[in-house]
Amino acid sequence: MSTLEKVSEDTLVNLREEYENTQIQQILEQLEKELIGLVPVKTRIREIAALLLIDRLRKSLNLTSTTPGLHMSFTGSPGTGKTTVATRMADILYRLNYSRKGHLLTVTRDDLVGQYIGHTAPKTKEVLKQAMGGVLFIDEAYYLYKPDNERDYGSEAIEILLQVMENQRDDLIVVFAGYKEKMDDFYKSNPGLSSRVANHVDFPDYTVTELVSIAKLMLQEQQYRFTPEAQNALSQYIEKRMLQPLFANARSIRNAIDRARMRQANRIFMSGGKILTKADLVTLEAEDILKSRLFDL
Repeated sequence: MSTLEKVSEDTLVNLREEYENTQIQQILEQLEKELIGLVPVKTRIREIAALLLIDRLRKSLNLTSTTPGLHMSFTGSPGTGKTTVATRMADILYRLNYSRKGHLLTVTRDDLVGQYIGHTAPKTKEVLKQAMGGVLFIDEAYYLYKPDNERDYGSEAIEILLQVMENQRDDLIVVFAGYKEKMDDFYKSNPGLSSRVANHVDFPDYTVTELVSIAKLMLQEQQYRFTPEAQNALSQYIEKRMLQPLFANARSIRNAIDRARMRQANRIFMSGGKILTKADLVTLEAEDILKSRLFDL
């Protein structure tokens, strides 16, 4: 009698109970609160979580199937939430017992690739040792491959990664991240690498409206607020900043807010030592935004 025949098709499993016991609902809700927009990304993370939850229920009934491929690719511009989502994904994997420790280790090329013969292998293996049992997040992963440099050691790191991704896939999940076009070229350069990455998640750039909402959340966390005029000024700033080089979505907005806070502090300081109210200390005015050099361009 087969394993499937031993388990009655009428056997009951409580999906709601399992969902609550794993606490992944709280993680998904936290992700919803942490990130504005990114609807396609959040949808994909829920789909992955649902697949793993159902796979877990199947295992509880001794229904055999291959473990879903868990290595991932996160593509998109800087500041679109890739690291945050990877952190929450690590939490989900841990709650569902697909990750032994549930930690996230973030690295770049410099952490993996050596500068001389015999240096790359021990560096890469040490990183993998630290990441084992959790998630390894490789940012700007395409820098591992430099086809124009025959003496580059990045290919050695890639080969070691490939072996571990295949042979120890039950104890390590690797997430490659970076700009989409560069990541596409990276995967084309190594079909073996591409075939091991089952989940490709693209992170879209934020809209102006979403970035204003992100800015307001950042201010609330720091107990500041915009006047209506300041919020309008920020919208103008964002429209201009998005057209400039090196725009990094939420990271650029955080930097803009830090500079606006500095201008506010300087404005208050230069006001002549007047008695201040709480409102003075928490409010950003339009001039705190409009004095950006970006408006002089």
